[in-house]
Amino acid sequence: MKNTEELIGSILESYEEHPSVTKLDVDNILNREILIRVLEKLREIVFPGYFDPARIRSEYIKYILGDHIEFIQHHLTKQVAKALGSAAECAECPKSDLARKAESTVEQFLSRIPKIREYLASDVQAAFDGDPAASGTDEIIWCYPGINAITVYRIAHELYLLGIPLIPRIMTEYAHGQTGIDINPGASIGKYFCIDHGTGIVIGETTVIGDNCKIYQGVTLGALSTRQGQQLRGKKRHPTLGNNVTIYAGATVLGGETVIGDNTTIGGNAFIVNSVSKDMKVSVRNPELQYSSDRPDDESWYWII
Repeated sequence: MKNTEELIGSILESYEEHPSVTKLDVDNILNREILIRVLEKLREIVFPGYFDPARIRSEYIKYILGDHIEFIQHHLTKQVAKALGSAAECAECPKSDLARKAESTVEQFLSRIPKIREYLASDVQAAFDGDPAASGTDEIIWCYPGINAITVYRIAHELYLLGIPLIPRIMTEYAHGQTGIDINPGASIGKYFCIDHGTGIVIGETTVIGDNCKIYQGVTLGALSTRQGQQLRGKKRHPTLGNNVTIYAGATVLGGETVIGDNTTIGGNAFIVNSVSKDMKVSVRNPELQYSSDRPDDESWYWII
């Protein structure tokens, strides 16, 4: 290439012109691939025997578990220290302090694995109980994208609660890319949560979901307006769902003050921006179908008006 030097020069100039999308001479750079490997090790812990590369014998599980935990402690602690160091309030913190805080935080996180498994067991059961097409819970764990996304969310949410920046979002966006299900790690979701099909679901950061809720593909639990951008940081922007709420495909529920009461069902394609009392059924009035056969080939064409 004749103008290689000129090209390199123009790219270097763009690095100086756009520093917000340039990271040079920075120590605290997270390793996304390592975080994904950590996530996969955690999945092997929460679902033992399902995702390990070989058969897991019960008499050896203690040693296998110890090996997984050692891997997670080593790599996640390093990544958490980097994440903490990249935060503005810790920019000048000594590395030794960051390392100690990261070690303590990862220990706290690992102690929450039994709780994560308790919630996931209820999620798997919810998916099985609600789907007559499921042959068993093995099919749910191996095949259902909803459980994949919920698993990653449950792990990332605990890191989020411990105040770890960026890493929880990297994890849930990895699951988003795999499943098409976007769950912000800041959302609060109760037990026995079921995502059916799942593609296109969005659950915002300040969403609160109670126990025994079920949502279908294309559902958005979002903010009413994002025009104020960063001015809304830290404020309740997303809806609250009570217990035993079902939301069917394509429905949109928006707003931090919007509360969907217990035992309520929201029909498909509904657009909700106000609270709904408990024990309600909300649906969009059926559209009128018009039938016509006036084409020359006498085929019938159907459309919604």
